[in-house]
Amino acid sequence: MGLLSDFKILYHMLLRPVRGKTHAERLESFYGGQAKGYDDFRKRLLKGREELFAELPKPENGIWVDMGGGTGANIEHLAGDVEKFKKVYVVDLSTSLLGVAQQRFNERGWTNVETVEYDATKFCPDEGYADVVTFSYSLTMIPNWFAAIENAKRILKPGGTIGVVDFYVSRKYPEETLRKHSWFSRTLWPNWFATDNVFPSHDHLPFLRHHFLQQHLEENKSKVPYTLLLKTPYYIFVGQKEPTE
Repeated sequence: MGLLSDFKILYHMLLRPVRGKTHAERLESFYGGQAKGYDDFRKRLLKGREELFAELPKPENGIWVDMGGGTGANIEHLAGDVEKFKKVYVVDLSTSLLGVAQQRFNERGWTNVETVEYDATKFCPDEGYADVVTFSYSLTMIPNWFAAIENAKRILKPGGTIGVVDFYVSRKYPEETLRKHSWFSRTLWPNWFATDNVFPSHDHLPFLRHHFLQQHLEENKSKVPYTLLLKTPYYIFVGQKEPTE
């Protein structure tokens, strides 16, 4: 993809109004015109996805649910492990993005990967449970993100794993083990991303750490394409549902 494709995506991100009465309509309004070039641009913006998937268990004959999975690019991070799963679900509300995902899976011959147009706060696999649930830069786009996390916990087997990578900002007074961001960062990024209905939160990590046993945590920053100095904070979280729940 070249500059023309990048400019088209930047137009949709920065200038084109996002319209729609429902969350699904707003997602389609935002992504509909940029679905084909989505993956290439976001490889440079959305860091940590490959690292997250490397940290996650790949249970034999397991059930994996990728909430807000969009174009299905995340599943490629499973590499040769896709076939070992009984089923992989890619859940999203954007018809355009799921169309790209289905084409990707067809080309790779992944018959055990299914696209599902559904709400992440309510989705449950046909099997009634999941071994792994992931959110890759999707929590910030889910209005009721707390309900999405609670739903993930509900469908996870006892001892199951949740993995999240996303933008965030710290609380003004974070827990001692967490990073503290400057006033500038805490103010800039929520306002910057809000134009695209992306809402970096200071509550994601505390909420995840409250509901799951923390297995892995990274806090880092990613350079924003076409800017000289701007770096946006992101985190990688891997947690386990209590084995006794």
